[in-house]
Amino acid sequence: MSEGLMLLVEDDADFAATLKRSLEKRGFGVVTASGPDMLDAVLETHHPTHAVVDLKLSGGSGLVCVDRLHKHDPEMLIVVLTGFASIATAVEAIKLGACHYLTKPSNTDDILDAFQRSEGNTSVEAGNMPTTIKTLEWERIHEMLVATDFNISETARRLGMHRRTLARKLEKWQVR
Repeated sequence: MSEGLMLLVEDDADFAATLKRSLEKRGFGVVTASGPDMLDAVLETHHPTHAVVDLKLSGGSGLVCVDRLHKHDPEMLIVVLTGFASIATAVEAIKLGACHYLTKPSNTDDILDAFQRSEGNTSVEAGNMPTTIKTLEWERIHEMLVATDFNISETARRLGMHRRTLARKLEKWQVR
């Protein structure tokens, strides 16, 4: 893989610093942004060829960043990282321009491999695990979170549950 400029959109400063050092050791130039609010400023002065975007950012949704990055440069390779994978967010990330979607913990090798896998693999076996009620519930909640741009009050309203109930569920699952 040829080196280029990598953009890390990550609000966890320790993780961002560790990943930055690792990528720099492999020949990449690295710039960082902690969320969507910093993204435009970074893109004014830098032209990244690759981006790693955390899905859950304190300043908003990583999907917003994926959309902005893809619109800024459709050729940019974008990998989305998340602490809790869901089918809904994986599909949305790909639709918005990401080339791959990885769950945390992912190391530098996983991320670099993901940039090289822009096409699907037909030899991957379909999972045989039955879907649980909790998984279905989580996917529905996460789908609604994405639809409301991670607005907890609006998500709770649309799901017909109390905001505090939704907040407790999200805290229990430690969405990141």
